[in-house]
Amino acid sequence: MNAGDTGFMLICTALVFIMTPGLALFYAGLGRRKNAVSNMMNSIFIMGLGIVLYMLVGYTLSFGGEGAIIGSLKHFALEGITLNDESGTIPTFVFAAFQMMFALITPAIITGSIAGRMKFKALFIFIALWSILVYYPLAHMVWGGGYIGGTIGALDFAGGDVVHISSGTTGIVLAILLGRRIGYEQMSYRIHNIPFIVLGMALLWFGWFGFNAGSALAANGLAAHAFMTTAISAAAALVVWMLIDIIKQGKPTLIGACTGVIAGLVGITPAAGFVSMNAALIIGISVTIVCYFGITLIKKIVKIDDSLDAFGCHGIGGIWGGLMTGVFVDPAINGGNPGLIFGETSQFIAQIIGILITLAVVIVGTLICAAITRIFTPLRVERKDELVGLDISQHGETAYPAFLGLD
Repeated sequence: MNAGDTGFMLICTALVFIMTPGLALFYAGLGRRKNAVSNMMNSIFIMGLGIVLYMLVGYTLSFGGEGAIIGSLKHFALEGITLNDESGTIPTFVFAAFQMMFALITPAIITGSIAGRMKFKALFIFIALWSILVYYPLAHMVWGGGYIGGTIGALDFAGGDVVHISSGTTGIVLAILLGRRIGYEQMSYRIHNIPFIVLGMALLWFGWFGFNAGSALAANGLAAHAFMTTAISAAAALVVWMLIDIIKQGKPTLIGACTGVIAGLVGITPAAGFVSMNAALIIGISVTIVCYFGITLIKKIVKIDDSLDAFGCHGIGGIWGGLMTGVFVDPAINGGNPGLIFGETSQFIAQIIGILITLAVVIVGTLICAAITRIFTPLRVERKDELVGLDISQHGETAYPAFLGLD
């Protein structure tokens, strides 16, 4: 057990934790004013539910066995784990805490696709079911020695499959099941608080350094490498999104710059510990272009109401990042098979298979969870509740006082 690695991982765990409140602010700013409390609550409640579930069954189902699909219940409620148990050079409790934070931010991302129209009761039930039936098995399959990471050999350094593809795809499936918001394409949905968006983005970027660097599970050169690739990809994405805004609209936008950062962070996540700095730059540039036009395709052509672009950024960006991992992976950095750029195809094929399995698991799992949730409650709020806003109808609160012309 190494004290330096342990201290580093505890800091990274706290950094990943702050991403969920950061996402709450990011989504609150992107949404409409009458849904600001709702958009924040959709992330905040998961900080409670997610930790309790992970303590009870999440860790053991993710990392408590050697099955191809899911772990065992041998560590139910963290039983059998002691202060002296180690995972590599860190205490098992530290490893469990770090992974627990991933189990919070992932379902919180989903809520961006359903903002403004899903009942809170339905969301609560759905997230609990989804964590057990989709997230924990997927974490096991990719990181716990299961089929995707162990048998197929697909690479996912910090959550391209497990976090971003899973949450983004779940979001778009739910968006389709729920239908569009009232007045979609007939009225303006104005972003109401840009400072919230900037603060949320800053907290997410800050936490993402722990998210990716911490996935090295030690204070070493690989952690430093992942830190740098994370910074490079996000920075490149920010600049490119601004350039696209200038080309398309004649002006750079602050919202676009913040969205670009998130796209760049998503794209580098599966690759952060496997690719070179030059590859990180290319990933940051390319994922921005793919996400920008992917969001346009979803909203303007396919016309799916992905409210706050959860699939547009996380789903599309995660898929692209997983593919680019197969293109640029350099075995000299952290193992794996050589990527396409080195003339080898095996790792790229493994990445494709891993992504397809992830999509299948997530789509089927999401439909099952939605069907079970509907047994207890409708998924969507009533029309009058949607019109008045989910802050009042679901929580009896407002984000802003009703004076000075704010309402």
